[in-house]
Amino acid sequence: MEARKWQLQVKGIETLSFIHAFKAILAGQALGFNTINRMGEFAGRVAFLEEGNRIRGVVLSFVGSMAQNIATFVMGIVSLLYMRIFILDSKHQLEGLSVFWLDGLIYVVTMGVFLFILAYFRMSGLIQLLEKISFVQRYKFFLEKLEDFHWKELMGLLSLSFGRYFVFLLQYLLLLQVFNVPIFWLDACALVGVMFLVLAIVPTIALAELGFRGKVSILLLGMMSDNTLGIIATATGIWIINLILPAIAGTLFILGLRLFRNK
Repeated sequence: MEARKWQLQVKGIETLSFIHAFKAILAGQALGFNTINRMGEFAGRVAFLEEGNRIRGVVLSFVGSMAQNIATFVMGIVSLLYMRIFILDSKHQLEGLSVFWLDGLIYVVTMGVFLFILAYFRMSGLIQLLEKISFVQRYKFFLEKLEDFHWKELMGLLSLSFGRYFVFLLQYLLLLQVFNVPIFWLDACALVGVMFLVLAIVPTIALAELGFRGKVSILLLGMMSDNTLGIIATATGIWIINLILPAIAGTLFILGLRLFRNK
């Protein structure tokens, strides 16, 4: 799904085969492993573009990031509301966060997502406004392709982003079953959705993310299950499947790309 998103993002400057797009995604995972919120992914992805297209490729990659963040934050709001209404009670309390602050968080995130969605679908107008700034005017060449995104293309990217989100969610549900963490599936979906929201908000690097992911998992899923070991094993399994293994594969592709260019 992420490879298909990358194809759609860069098709205005270069036509990528699915195999090249897939390699680019894995290379991005490798380079983003030790950067905050995996910002280094962009460098790995654009390495598979033609040399003259790389800076524009970095700019275009932000469209896919916006789409993925919209999916994460929209589902995060739904998850927060579900947790607020159906999970939190006298027996299940979220440590360190009162209901008052939780309500405030829901309002703030909702307003932020609304503005983010507005900016996403009005991107061409936003870029045109930015181009009127003298400093930005000098770099117009790198931004102009952002104006070409049609709403159908933006919807396509958003659909793939929601698809990727639900793949991650399904992974969690399956591993919770594997490690014998008995939580009603709707409750589990909501709590994992809140965890994804927290991970998207708090800056981390992939190498240190396991500890933070494990702590947040215990804080949220621990309200519904005493199987702490199973919760940690689930978080570790997701970390290995979605970060470690792709990063290893991406490193091999990067080495292959460097050897090819050296020859």
